[in-house]
Amino acid sequence: MNKVLAGVLVMALVTYLPRALPLAIFQNKIRSRFITAFLSYVPYAVLGAMIFPDILYSTGHLPSAIAGLVIASVMAYFERGLLQVAVCAIIGVYVCELIIVRMV
Repeated sequence: MNKVLAGVLVMALVTYLPRALPLAIFQNKIRSRFITAFLSYVPYAVLGAMIFPDILYSTGHLPSAIAGLVIASVMAYFERGLLQVAVCAIIGVYVCELIIVRMV
């Protein structure tokens, strides 16, 4: 039980420190436009790095995964809503998988 409690405390510390340290270190507002712009893009870059590999291996075949990625990218480029992008990408992957299965 002590190992479980120690593990929970270490995980809490590791997740809390990156959030609390900037508040303690930076007491004034960041005035640099470069740093502000850089920090505004960090969440998108991290999210993209976490999601992109899973997109390519989420289906049974690579071509259907790429088809879904292309459909989602095109719809996102034209500023469609998140639900519409996701549903159309899923339908595209499904249709592509049906075509691939019939060919094999």
